[in-house]
Amino acid sequence: MSSIGKLMKQAARIQRQMEDVQNQLASKTVEATSGGGVVKVVAKCDGAVASIKIDPQAVNPADTQLLEDMILTAVNSALSQAKEISNAEMGKVTSGLNIPGLT
Repeated sequence: MSSIGKLMKQAARIQRQMEDVQNQLASKTVEATSGGGVVKVVAKCDGAVASIKIDPQAVNPADTQLLEDMILTAVNSALSQAKEISNAEMGKVTSGLNIPGLT
């Protein structure tokens, strides 16, 4: 088989593997908290936020800025963790890719 044929087969295999990993990542979740657990965020490893839980005692109408900051911190932390997992899983699929001229 020609080297271009081998490359095409390898690319098709990697594409299938990447699709499988993406499906797995959509069901995998991470959790992050802020404010000592007052705000809890669950994010999917495909980059979507699945849920946000807020302890009702943390809701102070006079200080919404603090609550907003805690939510932002927890969301960013959860998404960062999710991205790390996603990058690691996708890296496993593409690590064996050997494209002439790029290695």
